Amino acid sequence: MHKTLIVTNDFPPRPGGIQAFLHNMALRLDPEQLVVYASTWKRGREGAEATAAFDAEQPFTVVRDRTTMLLPTPRVTRTATRLLREHGCTSVWFGAAAPLGLMAPALRKAGAQRLVATTHGHEAAWAQLPASRQLLRRIGESTDTLTYLGEYTRARIAAALTPEAAARMVQLPPGVDEKTFHPGSGGDEIRARLGLSDRPVVVCVSRLVPRKGQDTLIQAMPRILAQVPDAVLLIVGGGPYENDLRSLAETHRVADSVRFTGAVPWEELPAHYGAGDVFAMPCRTRRGGLDVEGLGIVYLEASATGLPVVAGDSGGAPDAVLEGETGWVARGGSPTDAAERIVTLLKDPELRQRMGERGREWVGEKWRWDLLAERLKELL
Repeated sequence: MHKTLIVTNDFPPRPGGIQAFLHNMALRLDPEQLVVYASTWKRGREGAEATAAFDAEQPFTVVRDRTTMLLPTPRVTRTATRLLREHGCTSVWFGAAAPLGLMAPALRKAGAQRLVATTHGHEAAWAQLPASRQLLRRIGESTDTLTYLGEYTRARIAAALTPEAAARMVQLPPGVDEKTFHPGSGGDEIRARLGLSDRPVVVCVSRLVPRKGQDTLIQAMPRILAQVPDAVLLIVGGGPYENDLRSLAETHRVADSVRFTGAVPWEELPAHYGAGDVFAMPCRTRRGGLDVEGLGIVYLEASATGLPVVAGDSGGAPDAVLEGETGWVARGGSPTDAAERIVTLLKDPELRQRMGERGREWVGEKWRWDLLAERLKELL
């Protein structure tokens, strides 16, 4: 049997999409043949207790580093090498290629036969800067495969690699659990709880940061309300941008039509998607292309829940939408574009239903976790 060592900073209980990706994949590998080496979530007693409780529930071995951020330092490389040898691992999966993939040569020397490194949006940013581009090239040369989320990230990362390394790239996006995200996920209860039972709801589920485009949705609300007066924007998630967004809603005089839930427990997320009639997250690229959406798994979770989606055109976000079939891609940062698409959907129940059904179909065809886990097993 091939035993695998996962080396990652991105692992629960630290919240986030990459963390969920890694954990879902890990749960679909043989627990007897898996060891996870991860950073500690956060310092202090509360962080330590949450991490210990999470690790105790896992069916596989989890080893935590004392730091909150693994870097390819000599000490971390020695620890990874020791774990590889102690547990008899023959393959390594780096949860994020940059920068942890720089440890690949040392792990190869220690006996790793297969080295797989996954790339996300930030590696596409690395590919644009001269110094980090060289490091990415080294990672490509010293691993067997770099995986990519979609065509946007593949093209940018491949441009930084040797032709040989670029040719070895394989698509491995995160998946969706269609048994968790489905039309009967409990949306009616959330609507009732929030007093939204009879109102058309535009839902956005995401961390609150400028790139995601919640501000664009708030700016779009006056146009939406002009045509759908009882519409409400439900913003699900927490993050550093929340106070700015609340102020923006006041400035645009739409505060009564914008609801903030704050951070929501993971088990309640499917129901919050289900509370919407339309899912919208018009993400945009920022910082000259360095702050970019890698894929946007939220669009696929919304599709699995049976909602039509309005995505932004940042990075790989369009890869998560079948244009005109499961939803539309709007220009990121354009309240006019977002409002136009959202109003069209809110006014047309049949179109919403058709796009929602096609979205759920597509998730079943291409984005199921079991299909993607099989691809990872082959790579390892």
